[in-house]
Amino acid sequence: MNKRFEGKVALITGAASGFGKLLAEALAAEGALLVMGDRNKWGLRHVARGHRAAYMRCDVTKEDRVKALCDLAIEQFGKLDIAVNNAGIAGPMKRLTDIREDEFDLIHAVNAKGTFFGLKHQIPLMRDTGGAILNVASVAGLGAAPKLAAYAAAKHAVVGLTKTAAIEEARNRIRVNAICPFYSPTPMVTESGMAEMQEFLASASPMKRLGTPEEITAAMLAMLDPANSYMTGQAIAIDGGVTAY
Repeated sequence: MNKRFEGKVALITGAASGFGKLLAEALAAEGALLVMGDRNKWGLRHVARGHRAAYMRCDVTKEDRVKALCDLAIEQFGKLDIAVNNAGIAGPMKRLTDIREDEFDLIHAVNAKGTFFGLKHQIPLMRDTGGAILNVASVAGLGAAPKLAAYAAAKHAVVGLTKTAAIEEARNRIRVNAICPFYSPTPMVTESGMAEMQEFLASASPMKRLGTPEEITAAMLAMLDPANSYMTGQAIAIDGGVTAY
C-alpha cells in the first residue's frame, strides 16, 4: 500500500490531544516521522509510543521554545517537510465588553503569536526543498463569533498570516493553508464553557450535528497531501455547511 507521507518529517504543535494527537497518529500511520510539541509532555510521550518521533515540551507563546522545536526536527531527522500550527485555546465565553485585557492577551499569545512564531521558524527550514504548512484557524476566523470576540480576532489573524505567508513563499514551493473547522468535540470544546452549548451549536449546522475530530483530521490530511500541490493561501471551512448561508 502506498503511504502518502512516507519519509516526510512532520512537526505538530498541540500534539498531545485533540486534532494534534489524531493528526500525529494518522501521519505516522502513513509513514511520517513526527516532531511534536505541547505543554503536556506526558501526553506527548503517550502519542509518540510506537512511532518514529521526537518531542519536547513547548509553550508556543515563547519564541525560543518554538524555535527549539523546529531545531529539534533538524537535529533528529535532518529536514522539515510538514508543519502544523495547531496549538490553540478558546478562553471564557463572555461579551466583548466583559473581556479582560489579560484574557485577550493570552488568547492572542497562543493562537496568533504562536502561529506567527511557527511560521517564522518553519519557513526558513523549507526554502530549499519546499514543504507544506497548515495553520489551524476556525470558522470564527472567517466571520463573527458572539461571546468569543478575542478568539475570533485571533483566528482572523491566523487567516491573515496564512494568506500573507502563502504569497511570500509560493515561489519557494512552500504551501501555506489554514483549516477553519466549526465546533468539534475536542478537549478545547468539551473542557470549556462551550461544552454545554454543543446541542445548540449542532442545531446551527445544516447537517444538524457537529463534525467529529476524525472528520476534521481527514480534511487536514487531504490539505497536507503532497499530491495536493497547487493549493496554497486558502482558508478552508470544514463546517457542515455553516458558512454557506
